[in-house]
Amino acid sequence: RDCQQADIKDLSGWKQWQRTSGKSLKKVLNEAKELSSYLELWRHDIHSIEGKFGTGIQSYFSFLRFLVLLNFIIFILMFSFVTLPSIISKYGIFNSSIAKVPPKNTEPHCTVYKPSSNEGLVYFYTYLKDLLSGTGFLEVTSLFYGYYTIDAAWLSVLSYNLPLAYLLATFAYLALSLLWIIKRSVDGFKQNLVHGEDQFQSYCNKVFAGWDFCITDLNAAQLKHRSLLYELQTDLEEERLKQKIADRTMKEKLRIYTLRIAINTIVIAVLSGCFYSIYRATVFSQENTNVSIRHDIKTDTIGAVQYLPSIVITLANFIAPQIFSFLIRFEDYSPAFEIRLTLMRCVFVRLASIGVLLFSLWSHISDFGQEMYKLTIFDFIIILAVTLFLDFPRKLLVTHCSSVKWCGLPEFGISHNVLEIVYGQTICWIGTFFSPLLPAIATVKYFIIFYIKKISLMHTCKPAARPLRASSSNFFFLVVLLIGLVLAFIPLGISIAHISSSKACGPFRSFNTSWAVVPDTVRGFPAGLQQVLHGIASEAFAVPFFMV
Repeated sequence: RDCQQADIKDLSGWKQWQRTSGKSLKKVLNEAKELSSYLELWRHDIHSIEGKFGTGIQSYFSFLRFLVLLNFIIFILMFSFVTLPSIISKYGIFNSSIAKVPPKNTEPHCTVYKPSSNEGLVYFYTYLKDLLSGTGFLEVTSLFYGYYTIDAAWLSVLSYNLPLAYLLATFAYLALSLLWIIKRSVDGFKQNLVHGEDQFQSYCNKVFAGWDFCITDLNAAQLKHRSLLYELQTDLEEERLKQKIADRTMKEKLRIYTLRIAINTIVIAVLSGCFYSIYRATVFSQENTNVSIRHDIKTDTIGAVQYLPSIVITLANFIAPQIFSFLIRFEDYSPAFEIRLTLMRCVFVRLASIGVLLFSLWSHISDFGQEMYKLTIFDFIIILAVTLFLDFPRKLLVTHCSSVKWCGLPEFGISHNVLEIVYGQTICWIGTFFSPLLPAIATVKYFIIFYIKKISLMHTCKPAARPLRASSSNFFFLVVLLIGLVLAFIPLGISIAHISSSKACGPFRSFNTSWAVVPDTVRGFPAGLQQVLHGIASEAFAVPFFMV
């Protein structure tokens, strides 16, 4: 300390002030970070889950919290730059102009959109049907793309270009999602590197440096104790599996590899069946809906046919992961690899099913926003129904009926639950362009799902018999989410750049495609700035940039 004071005396006044200010700023930032940790959403709940069920399941709930925050920020972005200006302009607070349809090469009937309306006496179930399907009264609200017909709004001499804002907000939420996922992936990759160190060193770190001596609360101490115990159990389980694999005979290896080939053949057959069913259901639904529109048929049967793609996709997403979770038990993998392999198989079902649906819809003109809205609502209903009508009845039967106690309580299926929310988030990314308020629905949906899953975990599930480390799952969860984001880029890119924009509704009625608003805006810039932007947009710059 005396040496430090002597060094300070030798410094100039400016250097002393810099050092003092730096220390003070660092102290303020540390205190602010500590305070923000107490304001963190579900902090106590997630710590409690970690203490009782381990870091593997805790990582799922942390992942769910991340998606709640991500969707909330996307909603704020879309509402601030797209929805709010449109609402204000339609109420006459700002002067505004409606997007005009170019008369050339446009058929008159293509410029008129007639939303489905309920005439005469409307029953309650009709409103419920509209609420579930996004039809009827919801079609003319700010929930969907067709509501945003404002071309420009003026406040004094300032002009607000809504079509450009709509497109840039879409790019912004996709870029925000990409950067945030990459940042969290890097953090997860660092944790993987730390846990990939020498096992003896890892053991010493837990035993001699694993305790947090700042803990003063008894409950917090018990949770930390359970967490360390769970980590040590995970280490022992991993070492046991490594030893088991090393001791396998040639006969055992041949039996396991043959069994894995047979199981993967079954998996491929299940995937093929799911994709074909979704494709046929979508084509059948679109063909019958178009027939009913041409002949002005309104029946409950036709209404049910409209939901057929959503029902088939939901059933495929529910049944296929159950089959995969059952088959994986016979393949004799480690717990971490079981989750990764099951996740990848389920990714092909859940995410590729969206691709099959979009491919089917592109060959039959339809409203994308409504389909994404229906998938979001149906996904939430299925999650709620499974918990209420499967998990809790099983808990009651196992507890009170001796004849069914042999089946026991289920473990919390991490891979299945992660795929549920990744699938829902991919739908949200795709659907936000066609339904700007979909992130608000997703935020509420995931907020409720957190409590549904927490209650289900605490009351209807048992701790995993084979421990799972959080560091091995956090990074892979984000990789799967990144796959979902990349999948969302493809249909959105095609819709923006190649598919003709609607001439009956939406902000891009004056343009051939949604992307056409960008060159139209650039033409109003000074010549020098236009050359710079054309250079940035050229393949010589753009391709290397996006590769990097």
